[in-house]
Amino acid sequence: MNLHLQNLHVLITGGSKGIGLACARLFLEEGARVTLVSRDQANLNSAKESLGRSASLWKDQIRTLSADLQDPLEAQNMVDEVQNVFGPVDVLVNCAGAARRTPPDELTAQVWLDAMKAKYLTYIHVMDPLIKQMAQRGKGVIVNVVGMGGKVASAIHLPGGSANAALMLASVGLASAYARKRVRVNVVNPGLTLTERLQEGLMADAKVQKISIEDALKTANDRLPLGRIAEPEEIANAVVFLASSRASYINGAVLSMDGGLIPMVV
Repeated sequence: MNLHLQNLHVLITGGSKGIGLACARLFLEEGARVTLVSRDQANLNSAKESLGRSASLWKDQIRTLSADLQDPLEAQNMVDEVQNVFGPVDVLVNCAGAARRTPPDELTAQVWLDAMKAKYLTYIHVMDPLIKQMAQRGKGVIVNVVGMGGKVASAIHLPGGSANAALMLASVGLASAYARKRVRVNVVNPGLTLTERLQEGLMADAKVQKISIEDALKTANDRLPLGRIAEPEEIANAVVFLASSRASYINGAVLSMDGGLIPMVV
């Protein structure tokens, strides 16, 4: 299936590893031009090198830029620089930021604030300028990779889950507000996915349950209807489809990707 993504400019925040990097690989395979953004330039260099090894032709399709998206001015400067160098952004994929998982008896006001900065504001600071520019051009797509923690409360992920829930509301609201401007906004909510962040969650889970990390991992796999945790590429498949013209009538959707763990009607 041709997704009609050739030569489109895709900006991926949090694109140096995990789901963001998996998305980058798929977009490149579809012929898109990709800009990866992360706070850590070393991680970006590693990501670019790993992608470049896959196909030498991609080297001219990839740009990287380091920025702290918790700072609104730095996020705005990043958006300006990206577009000045590589042209207008056609697709924004937000994967940046993750709130630290914290057992409830260790929560403080600062932990709640840090979660909103790490997850919610990193997305908002990039979406705000870009969606307005997309609207002026009369086209654009935003896909926010959020997380099931915003739909189902977890005792070790309450601040992060609250940020996720706020992001879902903002995403759906923006989808409605900008639909007439031909800008689509959708959300993908992964469940457990085999990324570096998973280890942090397993450690917090193990601490609360007073079990080993190995046992926490086995328990996580055993309770999933599909019997296994998702691969980053499986989440990326959905993101790339939603970004494509094949999903032209999907707007304001919140797609749960937890393998059927939480059977809900929305």
